[in-house]
Order: sequence, then structure tokens, then C-alpha cells
Amino acid sequence: MTHHDFLLKGFLLFLTALVSSLAGLVPASRSFAADAAQNVPLQDKTVASVIVQLRQVDLGFPVEATVEAVHQATVAAQIQGRVVEMRVEAGQWVKRGDLLLRLDAREAAGSDVSARAALVQAGAAYERSKSLHAQKYISQAALDQSAAALKVAQGAAGATGATLSHGNVTAPMAGVVAQRHVEPGEMATPGLPLVTLFDPKSMRVIASLPQYKLAELKKSGSARIEFPETGKWLDATRLEILPTVDARSHTATARLYLPDNVEAVVPGMYARAHFTIGQAQKLTVPQAAILRRGEVTAVYVLDQNGAARMRQVRLGEAVSGGELEVLAGIDPGERISLNPVKTGIEMKMPASK
Repeated sequence: MTHHDFLLKGFLLFLTALVSSLAGLVPASRSFAADAAQNVPLQDKTVASVIVQLRQVDLGFPVEATVEAVHQATVAAQIQGRVVEMRVEAGQWVKRGDLLLRLDAREAAGSDVSARAALVQAGAAYERSKSLHAQKYISQAALDQSAAALKVAQGAAGATGATLSHGNVTAPMAGVVAQRHVEPGEMATPGLPLVTLFDPKSMRVIASLPQYKLAELKKSGSARIEFPETGKWLDATRLEILPTVDARSHTATARLYLPDNVEAVVPGMYARAHFTIGQAQKLTVPQAAILRRGEVTAVYVLDQNGAARMRQVRLGEAVSGGELEVLAGIDPGERISLNPVKTGIEMKMPASK
């Protein structure tokens, strides 16, 4: 035996001893493969379960969407002036006509005083002209000229009065303050956004539809809205597709109206619109029944004696109602656990004597 063979034989003996010692340290708990291969009676017979069955589900396609308010308004400045007072904060509820903010309108106030003085003077001049015309001292043309001057003065006074009123910015609608665009001390100019309001009672979802899907969608005309973060699903009360298609993206805009007074839904939220183009029978399971371990997706199947067996499944897309389509792994009529974590713990506990 060469020196090399002697070293190799020694290494193999060491490796065999090491594996044997590690085998004694492996706990007696079942592995994932053992769980999947054996039926284990559950000690707790009250584990919630459900029988998997085929059910009628909607066929369609999902589209990314955004929530917006049906009634929303951005109040803009109509005169130039510095913001001297803010009366509202973001998130505050206001009624129609409530004061939102005040602008420095001293310049407009001066113009209004001047216009009203000119109106008083024009009114007095017209009264004198009427008296002189009655006494045949002035002509009809002079009286008409005085009347025209009075109307000009009345128009100027009305315009300056309206301009002065724009210093007090009021709410055009009842709703919630979504955003303040200016702060006290900033200079406002005509057209500058000041405050944005929206009505939380009426919301809708905006989605872009591919042009090639429009023909299929017009046959059904229904859709559901999913909020992935909360797991909430809602039926659209009305579906509206705008009659034009964007020339660059070749998509049409769809508006899906939500029921009134939906809680926890605000403008700007992400949503997913599911448009219905037909129906079919599919095997589905609740999301609560799914157990995920790494890349493996499985469920616990319960037999008539209450024994559990882990079964790997292949899932499809989410369907209406929040359940998941099952493509392979279980058959209709089988019962599965709705609490896979609890079932897995029960399987690893030693049976009570």
C-alpha cells in the first residue's frame, strides 16, 4: 500500500465516523418529505377545513388601476395677493362655502372704494340730467350720455366688488382637504393652485384597456376591483369606457365606479381591475389553506379518519372572491385544512397516550 492509498483510506474512515456521529444528533421530528409521505392522525379534531369543489368563476383579464375621486376640485387664486391666513389642514372635512384661506386684498379694496365713489357720482349726474331734460335745458343725447356713464360706473363697481370677494377663498363643494398647495406668507397669483378638495363618498378606478380587448369586453360589460394590500374585492356599480383611444399607447381609458362610502379607499391608491369576458368551472381553494415553504406550495389533505397528509399543488391566478385556482395536486371532493400551520404543528407532536 502506497502512502497515498494509506491517507485516502484514513480519510474515508474519518468521514464514515463523522457521518455516524451526526446521524445520532438528528432530531426525531419529521422532515418536509416525511410529512408529505405519511398520514398522521391529528390530536385536535376541531381544525377548520373545507371540501374542495368546482365552482363557476369569471374569466377575464386584470389591468393595473388607480383610485380617484368622482368629485374633486382644485381651488385656484383669482387675484394676486399674499396668503395672510390658512383656515384648513390636510384631511379636514369642510362644507360648501366654508372659508379656506384669506389673501391680502388691500389693493382690490382700494379699487372697489374708488369704483363705488364713481358710481355715486355717476348716479347724481344722471339725476341732474333727468331734471334738466324735463325742463328742456339739455337734449335727449345729453341725457343718454349720462345714463350710459351711470351703467359704466355700475359695471365697474360690480367688477371691483367681485374682485374684492376673491380675497376670501371658500370651498366650492363639501369634502375633505386633500392637499394645501400654499402656506401663509406665500404670494398667490391668478391661476395658482391653493387647495385641493375631494368628496370621499364617491370614488372610481381608472384603468387603461388594451385596444385588442375592447371587442371582448363590450359583450359582458362587467368588472370587479381588487385591492391587493387589503385583500378586498368590490363589484363595479358602473363601467364606463371613453370613446377615444390613445394614439401612442393604443389603450382606452376605463372608469369603474365603486359603491358609495367605501371605507379605507382614498384617491391615489393602487388597485387592480378584473374585467369579465366569460365564465368557466374551476377548482379553487381559499388562500388561507395554502402553505408555502420556499419554492414549494402545498395543502394539508384530510382523510375520513381525520389523518392529514401534505400534498404539493400547482396554483393558477386569483379568481373572484379572493380564492386561488388549483391547476394540479388535488381533486374535487377532497377535504383540506384551513389552518395549515396548526395542522403542521399537530403532525409533529407526539401522539398522546
